[in-house]
Amino acid sequence: MNFFAVLLALLCEQLKPLRHGNSVHHGVIGWVRWVGRNFDAGREHHATVVWGITVMGPAVLTAVVYLTISHFSLILALGLDMLVLYLTLGFRQFSHYFTDIRDALERGDDLEARRLLSEWRHLDASELPRTELVRHAIEHSLLAAHRHVFGVFFWFVVLSTLGLGPAGAVLYRMAEFASRYWAFKSRTLDAPTNLRLMQLSRRLFGLIDYLPARFTAIGFTIVGNFEEAVNGWRRDAGLWLHPNEGIILASAAGALGLQLGGVAAPGITPDRSKTFDAGVDADSTLSDGSTPGQLPQLGHLQSVVGLIWRSVVLWMLLLALLTLANLVG
Repeated sequence: MNFFAVLLALLCEQLKPLRHGNSVHHGVIGWVRWVGRNFDAGREHHATVVWGITVMGPAVLTAVVYLTISHFSLILALGLDMLVLYLTLGFRQFSHYFTDIRDALERGDDLEARRLLSEWRHLDASELPRTELVRHAIEHSLLAAHRHVFGVFFWFVVLSTLGLGPAGAVLYRMAEFASRYWAFKSRTLDAPTNLRLMQLSRRLFGLIDYLPARFTAIGFTIVGNFEEAVNGWRRDAGLWLHPNEGIILASAAGALGLQLGGVAAPGITPDRSKTFDAGVDADSTLSDGSTPGQLPQLGHLQSVVGLIWRSVVLWMLLLALLTLANLVG
């Protein structure tokens, strides 16, 4: 049943993708704002309360609704699985930016590519040369694929196997969104936020994402250059500030034979590169290094798409075998 729910959700998402800035997205933003406004008074223990209501509340509600529906109809339960996965799982939730950036680079319109990257990731890309534009598009696309596809896939399968339906997909996406929202509110909107809440959201998402990140990296090693991907994982994961991101990007760099990480223009991705960690000179253009391999070129964008799709096929085949074994058993 898990296999069919994922397969149908992916097909629906390809045929009828959610438009950017859809009502569900606005509803999630409204929910997070409402919880923060009503339950966060700035004290330390309020961070746990806000995170619990924001993230665990929707996940628990989803599990309760699923258990109730499945008691009466397995078909309706499958429909709920599909609906939730359609809303949480999919390439089209980020791929339009990737495609537009690639098209702009193919036209030679680097200015438009920089604008799109800035709009997508809320960073200053005005000084990025073409190679760096491609590198950032690759890195952000790999991480987006993990968070919109593989991470959701992992937690959906785990909690669905335990009989909780699509609660895992909701848990992962809400935890990921909360980790971004509070940091974005503090940094970009210059709005006051509970520092403890921002740190707690990041830490708890890091724990939730610990196994999915390794799940994604294993997929990249299998469908890419296995030996180089494993070596990159072991050797280069520490080039990035956040361990889970480092594992994903280092294994992908090895799988594709690309240089990722390393040199960047001032002000770029201060929450990722160790170069721009707190306490480091913001005008520095040095870094802790990059992975070995070829400099990112426009043609490598298609290689990234192939790597991601091969990983999807790999894990879908594995899920199909598990589903078949369960039906036979």
